[in-house]
Amino acid sequence: MNRTRLVLLGTGGGPMPKLTRSAPAYAVVVDGVTYVVDCGNGVARQMAKARLPFRSLRAVFVTHHHSDHNADYGNLFLLLWAGGLDQPVDAFGPPPLCAMTKQFLALNAYDIGTRIVDEGRPPLAPLIRPHDVDAPGEIYRDERVCVRSALVRHPPVTPAFAFRFDTDDRSIVFSGDTAPCNSLIELARGADVLVHEVLHEPSLDAICANLSNATRLRQHLLDSHTTHDQVGIVAREAGVATLVLSHFVPADSVADETWRDAAARHFGGNIVLGRDLLEI
Repeated sequence: MNRTRLVLLGTGGGPMPKLTRSAPAYAVVVDGVTYVVDCGNGVARQMAKARLPFRSLRAVFVTHHHSDHNADYGNLFLLLWAGGLDQPVDAFGPPPLCAMTKQFLALNAYDIGTRIVDEGRPPLAPLIRPHDVDAPGEIYRDERVCVRSALVRHPPVTPAFAFRFDTDDRSIVFSGDTAPCNSLIELARGADVLVHEVLHEPSLDAICANLSNATRLRQHLLDSHTTHDQVGIVAREAGVATLVLSHFVPADSVADETWRDAAARHFGGNIVLGRDLLEI
């Protein structure tokens, strides 16, 4: 039987770099083989800090194209390649993932070419196998894991996905960024673990204070994310065993008890407050 580990590489929400949390990224590790979900800034460094071997990476999954989720998509491959990655890795995400991959390789062609000639490294391009995903369903399967996706509600970004990983011993669901929606609840039905984004609605005034785009930003956050009062309802309706809160907005100004108590009002299962490098 496979042994499945979940490592939270980054748990902060939003594109601005944080003092206390890295950008969204997660690793599902099955019998020593690594699958990464989302590639926020610093994901390669977080893999190093989690002591996940670079050569263990087999597949990457991007939930949607916001910069806190994809800023280091290409850098993950470039930096792990410099650290010894020499086997092909499949990558899945909404369009234009394939075009983004090609453009990233072109942007870094000088460095890549120099290292191939000067350091004897294998060509990088054949090691990245991107796949555009524009519909829900099963998107990946190997001898260790099956990955399915669902379309979620994250306006105006479309498509945006949640992912479910099923292995021999665990089922783990990643909400991506989403407002509460039935498609996520159905994808997460009966899962062992649901890793879900969370927004503290009372903090919106402070988040948006003195911003020229305050009104629009506030409305976006409310329309496209799940609040601390809603996330427990989602977990309860899905019937999951463990709810892991992540992608915290704001990242560090809300007490742990506030997050936990709000989720526990509607969900009686296990609640875990995510933190960077926590293994579950």
